[in-house]
Amino acid sequence: MMTWSLVVTLMVVCLTSSEAFRTMGTAASVLKTPMMLQKTLPESSALLSSRFASPLAGKREYLAPLTMATTTELSATADKPANEPVVTKPSERKTMKKLLPLGAMLFFILFNYTILRDTKDVLVVTAPNSGAEIIPFLKTYVNLPSAIGFTILYSSLTNKMSADKVFYLIMSSFIAFFSAFATLIYPNRNLLHPNAAADFLTKVLPPFFVPLIAIFRNWTYALFYTLANLWGSVVVSLLFWGFANEITTVDEAKKYYPLFGLMANVALIFSGQYVKYVSNLRSGLPPGTDYWGHSLKMLMGAVVGGGAVVVALMAYMQKFVLTDPACIDPNKEAKRKKTKTKMTFGESAKFLASSRYIRDLAVIVIGYGMAINIVEVTWKSKLKAAFPDPNAYSTFMGNFSSATGIVTLLMMFGSSFLIKRFGMGVASLITPLTLLSTGIAFFALIMFPSVFAPLTAKFGVSPLMLAVLIGAAQNILSKGSKYSLFDPCKEMAYIPLDPESKTKGKAAVDVIGNPLGKSGGSFLQQILIGIFGSLQASTPYLGGFLGLIIVAWIQAASSLAKQFKVKNEEMERF
Repeated sequence: MMTWSLVVTLMVVCLTSSEAFRTMGTAASVLKTPMMLQKTLPESSALLSSRFASPLAGKREYLAPLTMATTTELSATADKPANEPVVTKPSERKTMKKLLPLGAMLFFILFNYTILRDTKDVLVVTAPNSGAEIIPFLKTYVNLPSAIGFTILYSSLTNKMSADKVFYLIMSSFIAFFSAFATLIYPNRNLLHPNAAADFLTKVLPPFFVPLIAIFRNWTYALFYTLANLWGSVVVSLLFWGFANEITTVDEAKKYYPLFGLMANVALIFSGQYVKYVSNLRSGLPPGTDYWGHSLKMLMGAVVGGGAVVVALMAYMQKFVLTDPACIDPNKEAKRKKTKTKMTFGESAKFLASSRYIRDLAVIVIGYGMAINIVEVTWKSKLKAAFPDPNAYSTFMGNFSSATGIVTLLMMFGSSFLIKRFGMGVASLITPLTLLSTGIAFFALIMFPSVFAPLTAKFGVSPLMLAVLIGAAQNILSKGSKYSLFDPCKEMAYIPLDPESKTKGKAAVDVIGNPLGKSGGSFLQQILIGIFGSLQASTPYLGGFLGLIIVAWIQAASSLAKQFKVKNEEMERF
């Protein structure tokens, strides 16, 4: 109970602090502009000049002009009778009414995603006759087709149903599957998995097909892996951020999106510790218990509970927030509800392909997916060698998720400043540069182990464990910069778009682009392994491709920032 109280308290403090600073800034602007107030409020000019003009004499650099809205409000207040109470604008309270539920939704969505991400790796990497080498094949031949199929389905659903009904349908489908997996599918895995057929195929097919046979053998795990990945692409990127972008202005996004990331990454800390806690419960279970099966039920129970909270928060938003004119512009909301995208999937693809803005968005998403996949698969192969037991693997991943959350929280404190001070363009470059530098360090350890031999001897760790720890640090820093800077900048880029580009462009970029990037990196690894015979021999070439991918990513991010500035100015003029 204390844990959830701490989460709610942190969310409130983050939002109220931002509002307090904004309010203080407004008050300072009022107090520092007596000359403008003299023009607006002649009756008050003498009093204001006598109190505030002298301290500000000779300090013109500190003066901030009043906005037209503030001047009008002050004039209206001055015209009121003296005995009439001054009513302050309820904008801060209404902003909280909208943003607190959004922040809570993102918290529980990412709480679930962290559990699912850690669990899917444990299932496929530690499965019988399996390992980290099947991940590139999963991402290429299972995840990517599934993402394309879902995008077609989503495009059809948005043509036939309202946005809130699509949200409820997709969320209920995910919740139902993860509940069924823990209670029905996993306990009956021996009946469902075709082990005999897989053994036969292993004997008659060449070694190249071993990863594909492992996917066939453990097909329920592969299905879980695919849907867990789709949770990140669909629920996080498409459903939540699509909804948030519809009801949030660019000014609100600049102020609160980094704080959303701050609150959301608290979820990484708590979910990581929950995964660790559940994995360590095996010590108190009687002998003969299916330890991992017991852990899986508790993990999926948390996912189902978190999903139910997200659905309830969405219902609250629909009933009490979207209907409040002080929170949402009624004209904008009416337009959002009436807007229906009637284009077919082929027409949508053609329309999106003609947009340079959407193409640049796709390039940065695909670039991240390819780059992180190139360095991540090698790390997970080392991780399995160090932690072959599912619960030990899960415990390490729990600590890894918590560490990612803590590092991201620290990075979040500077992300809002970077975006406001240097703009989206500079802020969006931090992630590719971080991934490039940390990736070089990790690959150097893999390629030149003898160089690091004195270091391993000094700290008393094996080369394998050092590779695991360096790879973990690389992933933590890369994901931290992604969550704190890359994601907020990417989501801000959708706000100035028209409804068609915003709805179907986001579906194409986030749902297809992310798995396309990861499967592209996986396909590249498969080709290089086929040519050079092993992942170890392919490492220098993977490093070269990593550099090329990040260069293309940086170019697309710079182009996107320029286009965003133009579109945002056009939207503000409109």
